[in-house]
Amino acid sequence: MQADAVFASPQSLTEALSGTGYLADEGLATVAWLAHALDRPLLLEGEPGTGKTALAEALSELLEIPLIRLQCYEGIEASQALYDWDFPRQILHLRAVEALGREGADPDALEAELFDERFLQARPVLQALREAPCVLLVDEVDRADDEFEAFLLEVLSTWAVTIPELGTVRAQTPPIAVLTSNRTRELHDALKRRCLYHWIEHPGLERELAILRARLPEVEEALAADVVGVVQRLRAEEDLVKPPGVAETLDWARSLEALGVSRLDPEVAAATLGAAVKYREDAERVRVALDRMLTR
Repeated sequence: MQADAVFASPQSLTEALSGTGYLADEGLATVAWLAHALDRPLLLEGEPGTGKTALAEALSELLEIPLIRLQCYEGIEASQALYDWDFPRQILHLRAVEALGREGADPDALEAELFDERFLQARPVLQALREAPCVLLVDEVDRADDEFEAFLLEVLSTWAVTIPELGTVRAQTPPIAVLTSNRTRELHDALKRRCLYHWIEHPGLERELAILRARLPEVEEALAADVVGVVQRLRAEEDLVKPPGVAETLDWARSLEALGVSRLDPEVAAATLGAAVKYREDAERVRVALDRMLTR
């Protein structure tokens, strides 16, 4: 679908995304629309499983453009996001030069051969600059350190990077940039100011049920209502270490469907709880509460 049609208005974006199974509320659709209109990165924060990464995937599918993902982690360096040189191939090239008897070759010319485009390994950020239009997903940016944030801020401000041996690479069209954070630490104000921001809440019952029906239409309505109802109560009534997100709701419903279950009862809920709850303390608490939640 053409970007102009998708981003004609926030409502157009909402309707287009629904065709991919992603149901965005008005606030999220509006800020995503503005991020595109203003060529600004979009920073999404929220609990795991609330659909932050899924938005980037939905935009890629909707616009039929590549999704380039940079997964952040503790200790990630700029080179791992930008580019690296293929040292094994460079060494093989040197050996080939020796084998061909090119002793006395011009050192400057040989160096230029070693740092040729063919030996360059493009990492996600450089790949996005070259392949735009695309969706650049910087996932879990809160796991990276301050130095990486500073590097990322520079790239997001200019959409250009300089490779000393080759020159400057600049995106002809800025990528659609989506940054996600689970808020394991606070991001710096400079990075936040560069982006448009939205906090994604867990959806209410009706919207979560609509999401499940859109993503898993094969699940029976009664089972879908049972699963969503229990998940909603777990979030509201139980003091869990990590409440299940929408992703866990979908996993649980998918698991029950695979077992051929048509309704959720305490026994089958306890047996499949690992699809929705991922901490031992939470599982023990939920098992105690299942009889109460599923009593009809």
